[in-house]
Amino acid sequence: MQQPNEVLFYAGTYNSVDQNAIILGALNKDTGEMRILNSTKGIENPSYLAVNSAGTVLYAVSEKDQGEVYAYAIEPGSKALRLLGSRPTDGGAPCYVSVSPQEDYIFVSNYSGGNVNIFPVNADGSLQEMSAQVKHEGSGLREDRQEAPHPHSVIPDRSGQHVLVCDLGLDQIVFYRVEAGKLATRREVLLPPGSGPRHLAGHPSGQWLYLINELNSTITVFANDEQSADLKILQNISSLPENYAAGSDDTAADIHVSPCGRFLYASNRGHDSIALFHIDPSTGLLEAQDWVISGGRTPRNFAIIGGMLLAANQNSDNIVSFRIDSETGRLIPTGNELDLTSPVCLKLL
Repeated sequence: MQQPNEVLFYAGTYNSVDQNAIILGALNKDTGEMRILNSTKGIENPSYLAVNSAGTVLYAVSEKDQGEVYAYAIEPGSKALRLLGSRPTDGGAPCYVSVSPQEDYIFVSNYSGGNVNIFPVNADGSLQEMSAQVKHEGSGLREDRQEAPHPHSVIPDRSGQHVLVCDLGLDQIVFYRVEAGKLATRREVLLPPGSGPRHLAGHPSGQWLYLINELNSTITVFANDEQSADLKILQNISSLPENYAAGSDDTAADIHVSPCGRFLYASNRGHDSIALFHIDPSTGLLEAQDWVISGGRTPRNFAIIGGMLLAANQNSDNIVSFRIDSETGRLIPTGNELDLTSPVCLKLL
């Protein structure tokens, strides 16, 4: 049972259908201690999760060769998950799921399938059959990682009229209009060759968007024109320290802006760190401030929850908590961690 000083979160993992794959955790906001309250079996590799605004439905992709997306009702008292059903994604390795602002659709990107799906949502949160999909074509600079399209995230804009798809294989962000359950191409924003765009984070003001580029470990700052659905590059900055010699294992992963809009955080695999940047309030540009060891190996994902940051370290099987200094944004280890097999996604309930 949740305690008064706790906030709840779900963790997605790389686990089999017979293992506890989606975990309900509780974070003590005072101490940073974490504990497991509940777990769900019956889904393989739920590597990315999304929760609706009311906290009544959770969606999870099943990252496997024949991809699926699952819908679960969140029980009001226990917050345990009850399966509503699943749908095939017609593509391999789905790695991202998101909910439209009006919560009438969900979107899924399939990394190895090279396709993006849209599913209408029923009143109870369950999924109708796929209403449309788009398939990307082409390749990028790097033959080892960009031999084909690899859509890595699909993110609705605040209006719900467009979704932005970061394609790691094509070095593009593709804007799609959402029209009656269909996806229509609006425009493509090109990144420097070999960037590998992965995830986006928006500034609370809506003025700027921040992109983490996996392959060259950089962050791209965009001026965000929501009216015309366009992005203008303002800055490219490394997510790694200036004097660090990056190797083949160094790949950037996740990115988030603090709710106050003053701080940006990014995770670095290989370097195994969480980077802190200050955001200029007048320009949106970034200034590097600090790098903190993530407390494990391969911080694929992290979340800002209750004045703290939780880092999910995939290859050391742990989640580590940090307190966020409200004045500087710096991360202070709490000394607490939660043992969990292959945690790769964290979502606040």
